[in-house]
Amino acid sequence: MNELAHQTSALDISAETPKADAGGHAQDRGEIAQLRPVPRVAIQAFCETPGVAQAIEQASEDRRMAKAHTKVHMGGIAAAVDFYRSAPTPNLIVLEMRGALRTLTDALDELAEVCDAGTKVVVVGETNDIELYRDLMRRGVSEYLVAPIDLFDVIATVSEIFGDPEGAPLGRTIAFIGAKGGCGASTIAHNVSWSIARSLETEVVLADFDLPFGTAGLDFNQDPLQGILEAVSSPDRLDDMLFDRLLSKCSEHLSILAAPAALERVYDFREDDFSQLVDIMRQGVPTVVCDIPHMWTSWVQQMLSSADEVVIVAEPDLANLRNGKNLADKLRQLRPNDHTPHLVLNRVGVPKRPEIKPADFAEALELTIGAAIPFDPQLFGTAANNGQMIAELGGKSEISETITTIAQLTTGRRELHQSRRRSPLAPLLQKLRGRG
Repeated sequence: MNELAHQTSALDISAETPKADAGGHAQDRGEIAQLRPVPRVAIQAFCETPGVAQAIEQASEDRRMAKAHTKVHMGGIAAAVDFYRSAPTPNLIVLEMRGALRTLTDALDELAEVCDAGTKVVVVGETNDIELYRDLMRRGVSEYLVAPIDLFDVIATVSEIFGDPEGAPLGRTIAFIGAKGGCGASTIAHNVSWSIARSLETEVVLADFDLPFGTAGLDFNQDPLQGILEAVSSPDRLDDMLFDRLLSKCSEHLSILAAPAALERVYDFREDDFSQLVDIMRQGVPTVVCDIPHMWTSWVQQMLSSADEVVIVAEPDLANLRNGKNLADKLRQLRPNDHTPHLVLNRVGVPKRPEIKPADFAEALELTIGAAIPFDPQLFGTAANNGQMIAELGGKSEISETITTIAQLTTGRRELHQSRRRSPLAPLLQKLRGRG
């Protein structure tokens, strides 16, 4: 994903022409049955009346919303603004708002200040006014519904926003690769996946592409019978339903697509053999973490060149420096318009081991160190043997906090006081607010 893509508005427009009337109500209940299932998105609603809250609760129980994670709060937009001052925003916010146009625009301006880029907003109001509808669309609101609403209105709206098969992919792909075999890239990838799922409360799929020797199943104490091999072995059958069956659930928001970790066959793949799988994951999951094995093949190169973010994990020694430099240079060539790779130094401070200073290491690669993880064999060894993540053992330890930092860095969701930036819509909101 290039830098320009990161500049999207915090209140993102989802479609040019919503398929609804001026109030946003679904016009044909028969069309509901034809809608695609909603992908794995996080939805939070802030309601002012029991009727709207009940409609959203009922919609969340519909089969088409089974993958979505929905929470309903009371309190309207005031509660939403207060809540998101200390919490990340989900993929979609549903707001019930009552009052005059000026009140609505003032409140939306406040929300824009605490809203993460890419979050979509649906407003439920009490006025059936086409001018109000158009004004809200210009302000970046994805849809406007007129109360009272029912579960069909909610399902239709969410499906229109996230269920367009020809729309832009929903998911963000993050590829982890080690500069040298055994440097801990897989361990970091697995822990970062768990941290993203827990801290951002968004759906994450960890795909283990090291088919003969992958450790995702071991690290999460899982032994799935099927996984990534079945997905790429049946491209003609691979669809959303098969993909869902191949996933192994690890936590409320985290699933893994495990490697077989067996040597009964060889794993020779062509450049595009994984492309269909990655496309399906991106269409249905907000965050996809790819654990890339330490090798150099056409498909590995393709995976790294097409990922939204790349993380190079290295230890501070000479072999890692040479390999990391080669990787960084090649990725700049493959991704001239993308963000430079993130550099994570692992096992820093091994007793009696001569090490390259982190600053010198980063300077040689012409990269900025995203994080440095100290050597702690007791903590990592215990976690591996127990099939647990570092945060489950270390709690608020320094290493656990570092892993959280990597999760925030790779998703673009940093600490709230750092990540909240003025919405690109703020000048327009200020200008239009005077017309209310």
